[in-house]
Amino acid sequence: MSSAAGGASTALKDAARSTIQSAAPGLEDLSHRIHAHPELGFEEELSSAWVAEALAAAGFNVDIGVAGLPTALVASAGSGPFTIGICAEYDALPGIGHACGHNVIAASAVGAALGLAPLADDLGITVKVLGTPAEEGGGGKIIMLERGVFEGVHAAMMVHPAPLDMVQMQCLAVAHLDVDFHGKEAHASAFPEQGLNAADALTVSQVAIGLLRQHFRGRDQVHGIVTKGGEAPNIVPAHTSAKYYIRSDTLAHLDRLQPRVIRCFEAGALATGTKMEYRYISAPYSEFTADDTMSSLYKANAEALGRRFPAGHAMGGGSTDMANISLALPAIHPMVGIDSLPAVNHQPEFTAACITPAADKAIVDGAVAMAWTTVDLATDAIERDRLMSRARRGR
Repeated sequence: MSSAAGGASTALKDAARSTIQSAAPGLEDLSHRIHAHPELGFEEELSSAWVAEALAAAGFNVDIGVAGLPTALVASAGSGPFTIGICAEYDALPGIGHACGHNVIAASAVGAALGLAPLADDLGITVKVLGTPAEEGGGGKIIMLERGVFEGVHAAMMVHPAPLDMVQMQCLAVAHLDVDFHGKEAHASAFPEQGLNAADALTVSQVAIGLLRQHFRGRDQVHGIVTKGGEAPNIVPAHTSAKYYIRSDTLAHLDRLQPRVIRCFEAGALATGTKMEYRYISAPYSEFTADDTMSSLYKANAEALGRRFPAGHAMGGGSTDMANISLALPAIHPMVGIDSLPAVNHQPEFTAACITPAADKAIVDGAVAMAWTTVDLATDAIERDRLMSRARRGR
């Protein structure tokens, strides 16, 4: 890059940062409103509407209800040939609200887009915010990908809150499974021999899975909860149900593990004379293949903002439907620290940490780092051509 080009890039970065900092009070308000009104996957009516309103007020063309999903959206600004997608999430967890900080994700995505929109013509880009519902188990991004919403996007990015900054979360492939056992009621004391115990079927299955763990590969995981255990202690349970996650380091290894886990549930049904049925609640989430250059640029930009990436720190075992996007086009998913320790993701204490001053600062820093990374990609002819040529080759 020539010195003139470097100077132009610096000026564009300064402009993006200034815009985002000016918008900071509104971004914090958006984050806090989403946090105060947690909505589960595919039910994010308020959150998606607030994101759409913030972008529409800034002049974005907003399309709500894309891909047949009422809470999915695409907001666009600019008309350049190089298209950057910034993903926003806004679903919460049952019981503990925004314990994964999707309020921060949504606000950061809006902030990055606001910073880039005035520069779109100078950069020759189109900025798209993709509001993606149901990351916590519904696979909203996968549905949007399969239905063509990511067509024409050359690179995608988002930031995700965590206790500390990380360039990339280590992601596992995961299958989300609902399991039901059907037996027969009977008086548990007077006529137990007349019953078929669906709770016992689930217990046998859990024991079988526990024994199977001896033979797991290093990154294999199975964990679940019982969502229905019966009606009363004096009634032999005729119906029990559970939700289970099966994880491995790649989709290929997940495909090998899943049948073995299913056989554990089948064993529970066989042993108790009950009937078992299962269903997947979304397509499987894949492993993540981060774009190395984008990751390096994001890290350098975040460090320029004062962010630090502790050596040797890793967050392992998580899963995200953003990983499926990374297999389809260049993408990154860095973690932005909110100084929450000892609280970690999916704890009530982390929910509280997602509206602290540190979390509000992470919104702005994450937005600026994404905007700056976009400027770097758009002004580097080699990188720009690399990303656009991949699309021309059909990825």
